[in-house]
Amino acid sequence: MGDDDTYITELRERLGLAGFIDVHTHFMPDRVLRKVWAYFDAAGPLIARPWSIAYRDAEQVRLKTLRGFGVRAFTSLVYPHKPEMAAWLNDWSADFAARTPDCLHTATFFPEPEAAGYVESAIEAGARIFKVHIQVGDFHPADPLLRPVWGMLSEAGVPVLVHCGSGPTAGRFTGPGPIAELLRHFPSLRLIVAHMGAPEYTEFLDIAAQYPQVHLDTTMNFTDFFESADPFPTAERARLSELGDQILFGSDFPNIPYSYGHALYALDRLDLGDDWLRKVCHDNAARLFEL
Repeated sequence: MGDDDTYITELRERLGLAGFIDVHTHFMPDRVLRKVWAYFDAAGPLIARPWSIAYRDAEQVRLKTLRGFGVRAFTSLVYPHKPEMAAWLNDWSADFAARTPDCLHTATFFPEPEAAGYVESAIEAGARIFKVHIQVGDFHPADPLLRPVWGMLSEAGVPVLVHCGSGPTAGRFTGPGPIAELLRHFPSLRLIVAHMGAPEYTEFLDIAAQYPQVHLDTTMNFTDFFESADPFPTAERARLSELGDQILFGSDFPNIPYSYGHALYALDRLDLGDDWLRKVCHDNAARLFEL
């Protein structure tokens, strides 16, 4: 791949893009992010393997780094692990978006009686994307407390990025089953399946094929780090082209154990063509978020 910065610049120029759109990046309140980093450092039970944070810097340094890679739009994915946390995270994310124009205003929720109220407020305040982490939150996405939330999000057409695959470790409610149940109730939901649903790749590809408004993000997929643990099945490679309009680039910046350039190179080396790569790295997200 050569020098990381040089490769990224050359790739962007080759694709004829003014910049990339990264739908899966994390900016959080400092004390929350430091707890997340500490969890990764300790290789906590939801990770279960050594994981070194590549971009462990102050917020403004991280923003400068991401923009330096040519990223023109990104997210501030936050997620609660307990009740009475989501509304506070939403307040922080709204302030972050207000002072960071290239960040898509991000929000989140948790199954609790107050969820419908603060989700409605977030939508009215201009939230462009919501993040849900089934593994960390340890809840069923079709929890009755979330029915009014999903109804609002479906009607508003706001995308929801969901970590619902069973990687790195399975949770009680991870896997394709709960998401398939959710979509039976709310078939027009604009879900974005994080990590392409790893390791249940085939099942989540099936869901995307059934629901054209469902997208898959490439966060960590096809990298050496992910392929060593949850390799994408060779037999499914052709479907990456077939569903090329529903695949979005995501990096997991800054919480990745390798360079940002490697995340892009992992897609480039699939040899699916520049048209496919251009859609994944920019055009699909630009269409979804009307950028």
